[in-house]
Amino acid sequence: MSDSCDAAGLREQVLQHRLAPLVPGTRALGRARTVRFAPALEDDPDDPYRDAIEFIDGIGPGEFVVIATAASNDSAFWGELFSAAALGHGAVGVLTDGNLRDTDRIAALGFPAFGRSRRPMDYRARMRIVSTDTEVAVGGVRIASGDLVIADDDGVVAVPRDHEDEVLGLARERAAREATVLEELLAGESLRSVWDRHRVL
Repeated sequence: MSDSCDAAGLREQVLQHRLAPLVPGTRALGRARTVRFAPALEDDPDDPYRDAIEFIDGIGPGEFVVIATAASNDSAFWGELFSAAALGHGAVGVLTDGNLRDTDRIAALGFPAFGRSRRPMDYRARMRIVSTDTEVAVGGVRIASGDLVIADDDGVVAVPRDHEDEVLGLARERAAREATVLEELLAGESLRSVWDRHRVL
């Protein structure tokens, strides 16, 4: 997908830092649903998770939660119970430039999760939600709700919705050519001849 973004002139759509999946081999694709956190030293003691509850209860099928924290290490931002609720609403995964927690239990749920690192601390009175469904920056890439997000072991690509049809068309064409190229290389063709014939490597 990265090569197809390049071909469409979108050369900055791959996150600059690899956000590793909790479970190697995990792949996820869905429409971004964005939320942004910022530092806070207090919370509402009567309803400290109100904003998170409203956000997660509003998640729809096929959505990929994208949590922007400015690469904060102040706390974790997502754990087992948020994952269970998101999974119950049909979410396809979560991606954050911050920390995850309850990681063994998220993995046991089978919920695709990609994060900067792991830390057990709750975000209460450390961070708070400051916006939802706005354009956010994660790993140097601007992502808006509705953009297509593709994540795997190698990294994360975000495709702006306005360019989605073009990029997906290029990706399908490339995938078909790569299948042919692979077959020819395994049959002993030289890289030079394959490149000259198909212009794909």
